[in-house]
Amino acid sequence: MRTFILLTFLLCGTAVFGQKKSELFAQIESLKSQLDSVKGLVSEAKKNERISKAKAESFESQVLELQDANATLLKNLSSFAEVSNKNSENINNALASLSEKEAQLKDINDAIASNDSTAIVVLTNAKQSLGENARVAVSNGAVVISESLESLFGDGSKSNISAEAEPWLGKIAGILKANPKTALTIEGLSMTGELDLAAQQAATISSVLQKNFEIDPNRIMALGKDGNFKEGINFKIHPKFDEFYLMVRENMRNAN
Repeated sequence: MRTFILLTFLLCGTAVFGQKKSELFAQIESLKSQLDSVKGLVSEAKKNERISKAKAESFESQVLELQDANATLLKNLSSFAEVSNKNSENINNALASLSEKEAQLKDINDAIASNDSTAIVVLTNAKQSLGENARVAVSNGAVVISESLESLFGDGSKSNISAEAEPWLGKIAGILKANPKTALTIEGLSMTGELDLAAQQAATISSVLQKNFEIDPNRIMALGKDGNFKEGINFKIHPKFDEFYLMVRENMRNAN
């Protein structure tokens, strides 16, 4: 009886041990499966980590490139701004210089226009004072009045003004007084080459205008000139060229 009980106990224990052993194998297989699954997840995670790391490195490289490009752009913008400022300054200087030049040209043009207007006035005065038959012309901005030697010096003398000529010279003086901004060049013309005599005749007329009609000597210039087959006296009433020259020179000097 005791032996039977012991045998039964052994059989039951063996059966129970066999059952636990199979359960352990099943658990082991389950754990292996879970381990393989975890390993797969770890492997996938490592793979994703490598991909993410590569992407991060790529992004870092792009960021560095963008930073370099941005720095270059800022440098170029700074250089462009500097060049632009210099160009603006140069343009402003050029415009200022151009304005000065325009002002100078305006002054010169105004002076020329004034001289032209004066020439018209002098021409009108000459024709009114000397008559329509007087030999009056305009040449290079000057009003030229021509008169023969006989009318001014008579037949007997070549260097003394005739009594009949003095009233005519008074009309010339009247034209000069009516136009105080003008000057007079007296040209003694010779067709024989006697320039000394021609200059003396011009000087005699200048002296009469100064002494008898109170014309400022600074307004008169007398000279002898080759008449090229013509003789006589030319009275050239013109702007004061020295004043015009000084005005232009002063404008040019101020511009510099």
